[in-house]
Amino acid sequence: MRVVNMHEAKSQLSKLVQAAVDGEPFIIARAGKPLVKVMSLDAPASGPRRTGFLPGISVPDDFDRMGGDEIETMFEGSQ
Repeated sequence: MRVVNMHEAKSQLSKLVQAAVDGEPFIIARAGKPLVKVMSLDAPASGPRRTGFLPGISVPDDFDRMGGDEIETMFEGSQ
């Protein structure tokens, strides 16, 4: 990925932005230290998000209803 310094980014902003729109993201650096990554909004940020990738973790089928009776009792009291 192309790294440009702050001065170049200021003087070539239009050209750099067009390159990013065309699928060539770039990094702006100050004194050699990367600060920001510029990329097209249409491009995915960092690839697809994965869910359920932690080992040993599973989500029960009824997780959206878990504890419903206890919560209802807390709000409405016992009947």
